[in-house]
Amino acid sequence: MAKTLIVPGLFGSGEGHWQRYWLADYPAAAMVEQQDWNHPRLARWQGALEAEILRYETVDLVAHSLGSVLVAALADRPVATRVRSALLVAPCDLDETERLHPGAIDFGPMPNRPLPFRSLVVGSLNDPYMPFARLKSLCEKWGSSLVDLGHAGHINVASGYGRWTHGYNLLRVLEAIADLKPHPPAAGKNTDSLAVVEAGSGLTQAHLFSNRTEGVTPSAPASRLSTRTFAGIPRKSSSPR
Repeated sequence: MAKTLIVPGLFGSGEGHWQRYWLADYPAAAMVEQQDWNHPRLARWQGALEAEILRYETVDLVAHSLGSVLVAALADRPVATRVRSALLVAPCDLDETERLHPGAIDFGPMPNRPLPFRSLVVGSLNDPYMPFARLKSLCEKWGSSLVDLGHAGHINVASGYGRWTHGYNLLRVLEAIADLKPHPPAAGKNTDSLAVVEAGSGLTQAHLFSNRTEGVTPSAPASRLSTRTFAGIPRKSSSPR
């Protein structure tokens, strides 16, 4: 069974963050820890991530923000062969992050190579760290499918995402696809995995993707999903691993 590794971004994922709740709900999951959350350096962060991955035969990665960029930087690394799937939530654009936090990060250029494992990006129309048009372009380069949550900010505590339980459903679907088709295309769009999900199109799937912390009201309608996405995908147990 694959190990689930939680990969936070800049400043880590503090109390109340959905990644912290994920650890509580899935005791068998593990957090990838960094020595310095406030001043990320690619080589150091990459070393910590790869060391954790190498502890297991196969892993599923659940990343947020700069953590998603860190995972994407695995594209040409040998350790990528151990990654079965990656759920990349609110990837940050490095230029926008530098503008918002001058001098805080040293990650080099934005990774743009096709990912050699199944990947699903979860994005937002009003993420201050990533213009949506740029995110769509990035997904094409990575070969990732895209879920659009509408106006969901940076999909963090500030935008109402505490215990984001429906994120678990996303990972289960992604895992099922990775099991069925373990080898993604070498380049270009990942057209045979998940359908692109866009706000305002297709059938509603609010109960699957858009739940925020109870009592927080979304600023836009929930994103929607084509029913073809789940055709042929087996159900998996929802019990924590």
